[in-house]
This record gives sequence, structure tokens and C-alpha cells, in this order.
Amino acid sequence: MNFNSSALIQVADYFKVLSELSRLQVLCSLKSGSKNVTEIMEETGLGQANVSKHLKILAQSGIVSRTPQGVSVYYEIVEPFIFDLCELVSDRLSIRLQEQSQQLKQLEGLRGSEPIKASQKNSKAKAKSYA
Repeated sequence: MNFNSSALIQVADYFKVLSELSRLQVLCSLKSGSKNVTEIMEETGLGQANVSKHLKILAQSGIVSRTPQGVSVYYEIVEPFIFDLCELVSDRLSIRLQEQSQQLKQLEGLRGSEPIKASQKNSKAKAKSYA
């Protein structure tokens, strides 16, 4: 995979849009279908100004579309592969956590059953300094 600098900038900008928790919450709310701001607020618990701000950013990046219907505007996901991307990242994080957990268990096994307490360390250090 070779990317030139301008392509990498666009990729970085795309990931910046996805790097905000509230935007991911908005996207998860839209996964089940198009919604207006009020419906998104009810599902996410976010305030109106916050939801509107994030929807504007998501729409500008082309991730969601906006469709006026009467007095409301409905938003829907244009690029549903985002959930595949989130799933891929979640799977990778899960694997990494499992690996770290196994490493921790191995380290605990090397240490023995009882960790050395700070007071025991100080006693041993003092004993060595008197010897």
C-alpha cells in the first residue's frame, strides 16, 4: 500500500472525524436507520447543540447525509462500512487485552503467590546495608 502525502492527510482527517466519542455515539444511533436530532438526542443522551455540531461534522465529511422532511431534518449513514471498521478495531483491542492478561498471569506466576510488600523490601534493604 503506497500513499502519497495528500492521500495520507485525507485518511488522517477521516480518522479524526471518527476519533470523537460523541460522534461515534451519534453514528451508533443512526445504525438502525435515519433519525432526526431529537431522536438522536433521546438515544445518546447528548444535548441538542452537541448533536447538531457532530452531525454537521459528519455530514461535511460525507459520512452521513441530511434530508429535510417537513420541519425536521433526518440524518442517515452514507458509509455503513464504518461499523465494519469499528468491529475490526474492537476485535483487535480484545485480542491485545487477552494477550496482556496472559502476560500478566505469566508474570504473577514468576513472582510466586505473594507479592513483596513495600515494608518487606525496606526491611531487606536495611538488612543488607548492615551486613
